[in-house]
Amino acid sequence: MRIASNHFGINMLSTLRASNSKIADLMAQTSSGNRILRPSDDPIGTVRLALLERDSSMLSQYRGNIGALSIRLQQNEIHLDGMLKDVMEGHDLMLRAADGSNSPSDLNAMAGPLRTLKDNLFQSANARDSAGHYLFAGTRTETPAMVYDPAAPVGSRYRFDGNTAQQQVVIGNGVTQAGNVSVENLAGLLNRIDEAVTVISNPNVDANDPATRAILVASLDDLDEGIGSISAKISGLGSAQNTLSLLDENHAAMLVSNDEATYIVGQVDFAEAMEALNGYMTSIQGTYKVYERVTQLSLFDLL
Repeated sequence: MRIASNHFGINMLSTLRASNSKIADLMAQTSSGNRILRPSDDPIGTVRLALLERDSSMLSQYRGNIGALSIRLQQNEIHLDGMLKDVMEGHDLMLRAADGSNSPSDLNAMAGPLRTLKDNLFQSANARDSAGHYLFAGTRTETPAMVYDPAAPVGSRYRFDGNTAQQQVVIGNGVTQAGNVSVENLAGLLNRIDEAVTVISNPNVDANDPATRAILVASLDDLDEGIGSISAKISGLGSAQNTLSLLDENHAAMLVSNDEATYIVGQVDFAEAMEALNGYMTSIQGTYKVYERVTQLSLFDLL
């Protein structure tokens, strides 16, 4: 059977073009290290890589949230720790003030330190982060947590103006962690201390007067409760930090696992690729030699 020279040439060029395309793909794979250059190379592998990339992106976002949240909780803990020290110091002062042997001048002298502690607690309750958001106002971060009204009667000058809602942060698949604590109980404590300071500031104060003792004892009780309440909040923040640390380690391990899976699915086998590349190069060289030889043949060679 005769084969037209034109038809033979077209077939040879088509074969060479296909081989060159394979060589180009193999060279791109070896230079990039990626086995899959286009979805058609491995549809299933492409889907697996997309899922792994999405999962890794989510894990990285979780870790970013955890890092930011950890800093916020540290800020809360630092200010709460300062509040706890002030309340404990106030408790000691109030315990001394409740001693019936104190003279009016003794009680007057205690008013100054208590007033300073009260002001420190008020400032700590209205602490803000680097962005200017109030830490202890719940979700009303643009509003001071604690408000002071000097025109109000003693015992009601302080009020909590935030809310107790929690700022939930996503730190894992279906896992959230509150990023704030509230200090709504601090308003009552501040008002109690304010009452006590007003009473013991009186030059004629009597440590054994029933009304005076009732205010001092009530303030002492509230300071006791304040110590327990703030300590519990600090403990809760410590537990939250432990949870964040554990989850962050888990996410980091999962990212490493995803990287390994991505390498297995998407990376080229260099030995196999080089073997295939050499095969195609040899095939092309042979094709060129055959083509050259065939084009030199004529019918007269058979006579």
